[in-house]
Amino acid sequence: MLLKHYFISKIAHSSYILAGKDTCAVIDPRRDVDFYIEEARALGVTITHILETHLHADFISGHMDLAKRTGAKIYAPKSGKCTFDHVAVSEGDKITLEDMELQVLETPGHTPEHVSYVVVDKSRGEGPLGVFVGDTLFVGDVGRPDLFPDIAEELAVKLYHSLHEKLLKLPDYCEVYPAHGAGSLCGRAMGAKWRSTIGYERKYNSALQLNKDDFIKSLTSNMPPAPDHFSICSDINRKGPALTQDLPSLEELDATAFLEKSKDPDVIILDTRSYDAFGSQHVPGAWHIDFGGNFPTFAGWVLPKDKDILLVSSDFHEANQTNTWARRVGIDRIVGYLDGGMFILYPINWTDKKRGCMFAIFLLNWYR
Repeated sequence: MLLKHYFISKIAHSSYILAGKDTCAVIDPRRDVDFYIEEARALGVTITHILETHLHADFISGHMDLAKRTGAKIYAPKSGKCTFDHVAVSEGDKITLEDMELQVLETPGHTPEHVSYVVVDKSRGEGPLGVFVGDTLFVGDVGRPDLFPDIAEELAVKLYHSLHEKLLKLPDYCEVYPAHGAGSLCGRAMGAKWRSTIGYERKYNSALQLNKDDFIKSLTSNMPPAPDHFSICSDINRKGPALTQDLPSLEELDATAFLEKSKDPDVIILDTRSYDAFGSQHVPGAWHIDFGGNFPTFAGWVLPKDKDILLVSSDFHEANQTNTWARRVGIDRIVGYLDGGMFILYPINWTDKKRGCMFAIFLLNWYR
């Protein structure tokens, strides 16, 4: 058995590859899945299983793309009522992966349909080695139940029982593999460490020291606000996200073509350069989110989902990365970027003739 952990910043998401000698499972994959395919190839294994702990609210999952690319089966909670082709799992189900067995526990609370996967490595013993807990239990924290405001208290009760009657029944040595770490808004006070053990969390996780009433009160009051995209990602993941191969390509546009496309009322301009660059000069009416900050959270929070988007970025690499991050939070309509970008007005980079000329053409046309 080999466990590989992958962490991406900004949304503080953890995903995993659980591998045997020839095959592997990917747990809670991010949307851009080339990475897992390359990792599996490097490990010399084939991706045969895709496991979802729940319908993620903070990002778009890569289960559809990964299944399309590899032919692997998707396993997801039965109570999630997913509408794509998958194996629905519930309490007591077991999934076999070579010498390993993954036992399903239903652990609702963060979301109504949540499950956890307990890993048993039968080549070594019959006891639980670790558990993929999704967003039920974190290092130093637990999942927030208030993402569904109408049933927040009901979910808090379920979360308490999922923790105390399911996960904390596992042995102290059992490792904990959460789907998020410090920086995620799926909890309130996660630790920076990526994994823990049941015993350590039982002893030192402050949320687990509360009685039931205090636990419910704590998790249904004074929680940090949730970005707008949290309200749509779960449903997108339930229906199955659009395949990235079917999404618009990022078209390189010169200043004239960019100007023409920007005149469409169903198009907005998004500037992702730094604050000082945007403050120096920008396209009139452009939205601004600094790519160097927590771009996906702010983008999911404020950008309209029903508009095509044109990018003004520092360079092609930033534009491409912006598109990747935007897709991770369900913003799928970035259709082009200003080739050459913009430079800061002072000092003027007179040696960059391509950028200077393009920007001059752009401004002349814009204000004409």
